[in-house]
Amino acid sequence: MALLLLSAVALLAAAGASLCVGAGTVPLDAVWPALTDGDGPAGGDARLIVREVRVPRTVLAVAVGAALGAAGTLIQTLTRNPLAEPGVLGVTFGAGFAISLGAALGVAGSQATQLALAFVGSLLAAVLVHAVGGTSPLRLLLAGTALSFVLGGLALGMRLLDPDVLDRHRFWSVGSLAGREQIALTLPLLLIALALVGALAVTGPLNALGLGETVAHTLGAHVTRTRVAVLALVTVLAGTATAVAGPIAFVGLIVPHLARRAAGGSLRWLMAYTMLLGPLLLLAADVAARVLLPTGEVPVAVVTAFLGGPVLIWAVRRRGAVAL
Repeated sequence: MALLLLSAVALLAAAGASLCVGAGTVPLDAVWPALTDGDGPAGGDARLIVREVRVPRTVLAVAVGAALGAAGTLIQTLTRNPLAEPGVLGVTFGAGFAISLGAALGVAGSQATQLALAFVGSLLAAVLVHAVGGTSPLRLLLAGTALSFVLGGLALGMRLLDPDVLDRHRFWSVGSLAGREQIALTLPLLLIALALVGALAVTGPLNALGLGETVAHTLGAHVTRTRVAVLALVTVLAGTATAVAGPIAFVGLIVPHLARRAAGGSLRWLMAYTMLLGPLLLLAADVAARVLLPTGEVPVAVVTAFLGGPVLIWAVRRRGAVAL
């Protein structure tokens, strides 16, 4: 519990840094007046920056980080594969490919349509990877990686061949929180919140499934229903996150590994930790992305990939020793 509270405090600190740091630095003592319409040291400019840009961006980072962290925990537990995550298993790239295809066909104009396309792409990618990989962790990893490369290449090809698609999706396709402040967040935030509640609710039967199908049946868990529910939740979480922020890989891989030791073998506690550490990681990466270059921002997906590569190598080296 102490570590959970410490994670919550660290998340609040990261949110505060997200409100202060950027192209126009806002002093910490000016943030609260900017949020409450008071007269702070930075005046009206601080209110505009904080309320119109940084608050929506911070909320989006929290939601996307929690969604990707929870999706990674669900898919790692379901497959009993510590190397699994929505990006590695093709779910994220499935959503990205579906949105790019919809844009090329001229049917991805509205946000609701983009969300629907992301769900369909995520679901089809997840089903295909599981059909090819079966229950083998290595085959799942190889199938997901291969599918991610194929879908990523096809999406890039469509964007390069169609200038209109390239212009509309060139910023979205790299995975970034910048420029997302003005989009309508009500529907994506509602979907992510409902899916996170569902992820907490499914931890019981999923924990039983992790002991093996025979034991799960003995404990009264519905194996098929649990698998379908987890697949649907991963689709909603990863698909929504990808639809609003673009493909951001490795968050779902890093966060469960960071949280697993603190959770002490409890899937419910693991899910709680990932819902805090996911936003913390993405907020920290986003703040770093704003200050790494003096001439502009680095897409946050570049920062998470830089962090996720070494973690993936580390996880591969000790794959046999990691207990899920």
